[in-house]
Amino acid sequence: MKIGIAADHGGFSLKQKMIHLLEEGGYHLTDFGAGALDRQDDYPDFVAPLARALAAGLIDRGIAICGSGVGAAIVANKFKGVRAALITETYSARQGVEHDDMNLICLGGRVIGPELAKELVFAFLHAHYSGEDRHQRRLDKLARIEKNSFK
Repeated sequence: MKIGIAADHGGFSLKQKMIHLLEEGGYHLTDFGAGALDRQDDYPDFVAPLARALAAGLIDRGIAICGSGVGAAIVANKFKGVRAALITETYSARQGVEHDDMNLICLGGRVIGPELAKELVFAFLHAHYSGEDRHQRRLDKLARIEKNSFK
């Protein structure tokens, strides 16, 4: 599985910890930045390239981290085919993939610690979309909304 990761200054420290953890686990990672801690950087500058790569199929899943996770989710969901959510507990990390085919998890670097982040990321990465009729019906509706919204 190809994973992309991005963070601004508010999520930089947590991103570095997640990179180390995921690389130890044998995951292939692409780091979309920030490459250094810069308190003047802006989350769209890093989350947008991550979401663009996900939408283009260059990566399979994404992890975006900003101070609260809210801004990262807002930016990521601007890209067609990206289904991002701010996640703070393991049920939604798993269920978001299984039912909604969530492909990008957003985390708040200032609101969760590294142990919880680890649990959330692994729940997200180990989950698989169920493909059940009711779930696919909902995704098809979302695809129609996206198609009409981008005209």
